[in-house]
Amino acid sequence: MKAIVIGIVQGLTEFLPISSTAHIRIVPALLGWEDPGAAFTAVIQLGTVLAVLIYFAKDLGRAITGWARSLGGKDKDSVDARMGWAVFYGTIPVIIVGLLLRKQIKTDTFRSLYVIAFSMIAMAIVMLIAEKMGKRDRGIETVQPKDGIRVGLWQCLALIPGMSRSGSTISGALFDGFDYATAARFSFLMSVPSVAGAGLYEFWDERKNIVGDQLMYIGVATVVSFVVGYACIAWLIKLLQTRGIGIFVWYRLALGIVLLILLQQGTLKPQTGNTKSEPAKVASR
Repeated sequence: MKAIVIGIVQGLTEFLPISSTAHIRIVPALLGWEDPGAAFTAVIQLGTVLAVLIYFAKDLGRAITGWARSLGGKDKDSVDARMGWAVFYGTIPVIIVGLLLRKQIKTDTFRSLYVIAFSMIAMAIVMLIAEKMGKRDRGIETVQPKDGIRVGLWQCLALIPGMSRSGSTISGALFDGFDYATAARFSFLMSVPSVAGAGLYEFWDERKNIVGDQLMYIGVATVVSFVVGYACIAWLIKLLQTRGIGIFVWYRLALGIVLLILLQQGTLKPQTGNTKSEPAKVASR
C-alpha cells in the first residue's frame, strides 16, 4: 500500500512545478510513515523518466540524431542539433553540483520539512517573477545551446528539496523568453539525462540493500509512478498553455505556509531522526 501511494505521489508531482521530492517527504510525514529517503526517491523517478522517453520518443530521437550528426559536421544549425546540444550542456551543471553535494543531499537535515517549506515559498516567488517578466515570444525553433546552459544552472536548484526540477527549469526557460509549451517541453527533455542518471546511480549504489521485499516495494512504486506520470504529461502541457503557472504559485505558497504552521504547532516533526536514509528498508516498513 505504501509503495502504491508513494508511486502515485511521484507520478502526479514529478512534472508539475510543485516538487515531487517535497511531496514524497510531506505525504509520509502526514500519514505517520518514515521518510522514504533521497535514494529511494531518485530510484522511483526512473518510472517517470520512462514516461518521458515514451511520450517524447520522436522529439528525443530527433534531438539525439541531430546532436550525433552535428558531431560529424552535418546540420549543425538544425533545430534538432541545437536542442540536443542545449540538453547536453544543460545537464553538466547539475551533475557537477549533484556530485559535490551528494552526501549533504542524503542527510536528514537537508530533507528537513523546514527546508522544504521555505523552498516551496521561495520557488513560488521565483515562478511568479518568471511569469510576469518572461516575454514568452520564443518557440522551440529559436532554441540555442546557450539556452541549455542557462536553464541547466536553474536546474541545480532542484537539488534542494522543495525547489522542484520542473519548477526551476520551466522558470529558467520563461526567463529566457520561451512560451509555456516550449518551456514545458524543454523541461521534460532536460529531465531525461539528469533524473535517469541520478536514479541509475542510486540504484547501483544501493544494490546490496535492494533485495527481496525491498525490491518489490521499489518496483511497485516505480511502475505506478510511470503509469500516473505518463497520464499527466499531456494534461500539464495543455494546462500550462491555457492557465500558465499561476495556479502552481499559489499552491506552493499555501502549502509552504501550512507546513510552517504545522511545524510550529508540533503537529509535524521537521526531521525523521536519521542522518542517512536507507530507501529500500524504509519502504518496506
